[in-house]
Amino acid sequence: MASSSFQSISGQSLGSLDSLNGLKAQASRDPKATIRETAKQFEALFMQEVMKSMRASTLSSGMLDNSATQLGTEMLDTQFAGKMAGLPGGLSDAIQRQLQRQMGVQDLSPESVKKASQTTLAQALPALATKGIPSHVQSFIQQHDAAARSASAASGIPASFMVAQAAHESGWGRREITGADGTKSHNVFGIKATPGWTGKTVDVKTTEVINGQAVKVTAKFRAYGSYDEAFKDYARLISSNDRYAKVVAQAQNGNAAGFAQGLQQAGYATDPAYASKLAKVIDTTQRVQRSLA
Repeated sequence: MASSSFQSISGQSLGSLDSLNGLKAQASRDPKATIRETAKQFEALFMQEVMKSMRASTLSSGMLDNSATQLGTEMLDTQFAGKMAGLPGGLSDAIQRQLQRQMGVQDLSPESVKKASQTTLAQALPALATKGIPSHVQSFIQQHDAAARSASAASGIPASFMVAQAAHESGWGRREITGADGTKSHNVFGIKATPGWTGKTVDVKTTEVINGQAVKVTAKFRAYGSYDEAFKDYARLISSNDRYAKVVAQAQNGNAAGFAQGLQQAGYATDPAYASKLAKVIDTTQRVQRSLA
């Protein structure tokens, strides 16, 4: 699974619960070293985003590009970012000084830094997990958190998985399905209106991949009265359909990659790269949710 997070200097993924908890624990034992380590990871994140932007602005041949080569490129960028971070005179030195100023530390004696790190530094660490994530992305996750948690309690599918899929299907709310008059359908999951659907519908032109070709078609999609209804219907659809039995099992085990792959194999979407794209969005969603916890 391709991951939008990067590997920290210690080899853990920044934004992972283990990584953040490890830094918090270290802050109480060796605050000075923790500031230095945090600055390195901050710089590595910045460097990785720079390389990502550079690659995005470079034209790709498309001949040999696939999900495997994309994953390899991202892993290589991760390694480069880790190697370049922390060099003398680099960005991490400036970040380290800024952290010290924000913590109000005038000297770096163990006693002084330890006292400040127990509060300010520990509170600042989760923010690193959301560095580089646009505000509209974080707002979407917060907006749908309650509806997702309610649907999760009834289905056993993690709330983060559902929010992530809603985000992927709706472009973080920016491509939400609407009626001809602009009325919201609240259908953030892209669920089509099957013959047994008795509720409202919306006709929308969409892109389907048929025999390897992207084709524009007009399809009927379900319309809901609220986002809460949409999340409940999605959870009911996935958990009550034998077609998605393995998907639900993977979700309940917390296997994000297996959940995403299972949805693709079950035919939830026709995009051949659906699983890898969804797995990335799940990673981003979980990073933001952990920072809000």
